[in-house]
Amino acid sequence: MRGVIKYSRPADLLDWDGLLNRFFDDTPVWKTAKPAVDIRENDQEYLMEVEISGLSEKDVELKVEENLLTISSRQEEEKEESKDGYLMRERRHSEFARSFVLPREVDREKISAGFKNGLLTVTLPKVPKAQPKLIEVKKK
Repeated sequence: MRGVIKYSRPADLLDWDGLLNRFFDDTPVWKTAKPAVDIRENDQEYLMEVEISGLSEKDVELKVEENLLTISSRQEEEKEESKDGYLMRERRHSEFARSFVLPREVDREKISAGFKNGLLTVTLPKVPKAQPKLIEVKKK
């Protein structure tokens, strides 16, 4: 069975600085972890469900380049408080990216996505299979 395949970056491209920064950051794990993805297939389409609670549809980017579908998000938050002569400044940064190799039968022009209650649903329709065509042979 051929289907959507998870794409992984080569190990030498890993973001070690980001990994160390996240280790010392008090950001909740869900903000830095890669979201869980479920993929189902039927005769007409593939259906991806991506759990990204805490985000909105404006925080998520879907991009298709050739046969690679990438789902990503990047958030930066800065908070500053001044009280009784003290100044508190906090900065948070969170991001994720998941990439998947699309099968040939996916119609890239008709991919659609919807977002509701922390669940991103991506519909990847299949190109209809070509039906055999009977060609009439005529006498010349």
